[in-house]
Amino acid sequence: MLRFLLLLFSLKLILFAYSDYDLDGVDDANDRCPNTPFSELVDAYGCTKSSLKSYHNFDIIYGIGYIKTDYSGETTDTTIHNLQFDYYYKNFSLELSTSYYDSQSISYNDNGNNDSFIGAYYQFMPVNNLKIKTGFGIIIPTYDSELNNNNTDYTGTVSLSYALDKVNLFAGYNYTKINDDDLNTNIIVNYQDTNSYSFGIGFYPSQKLYLSTSYFSSDSVYVDVEKIDTVSVYAFYSISSKYFTTLNYAYGLSDSASDTYLSARIGYNF
Repeated sequence: MLRFLLLLFSLKLILFAYSDYDLDGVDDANDRCPNTPFSELVDAYGCTKSSLKSYHNFDIIYGIGYIKTDYSGETTDTTIHNLQFDYYYKNFSLELSTSYYDSQSISYNDNGNNDSFIGAYYQFMPVNNLKIKTGFGIIIPTYDSELNNNNTDYTGTVSLSYALDKVNLFAGYNYTKINDDDLNTNIIVNYQDTNSYSFGIGFYPSQKLYLSTSYFSSDSVYVDVEKIDTVSVYAFYSISSKYFTTLNYAYGLSDSASDTYLSARIGYNF
């Protein structure tokens, strides 16, 4: 019994004698690099020899938007709540987004889910300062209406960004394969595939702030409806290493475009 108590007492002394404040596996008495981040691999002296920082990153973004349209003299106000999830691995990324709308006018009130979206993207840099991003997406028909637009659509996209010090020039092209069935009843609706493109310029006033302005033009999904043309301004601000926010304002140039679009979003990286 006495031997057992002595063994326990000796073990207690050993445990109290060992101290490893930064949990890197090296006793503080021999640690030449105290306070090493937990994500670092260290050598026998407790100093970093490689990082365990993951290539896997995620973010979640919530946004609220406002759209004002004026069709045939009647104004419609629409509020949109948007939720987006992104996953990043090196040059590859995935996006999942969905939104809910609430539209109000004098003679028309409606609300519900918009279509949802799943997209995959790959970004590469063929030459210095030039980034090219390609992607493919699926538009899931979670929007329910009486216009037969209840089929899955597909999109393909390519965008370019060229950096010049704190300024970048960008442009993009998107093709959408519309699979919705034409409607030929008391309301005649004919659908078509769409092509859209955009270009603009942005700059970084500081490390945390990015501003840009751009022009966007797209075919309407409806046959014999003029193109949708808008100009917009955009701002991105990094609140901290985890949080960021964006603001976007767009003004419609064509009768088929919304008169005003305004949105604010906040995101969290993890």
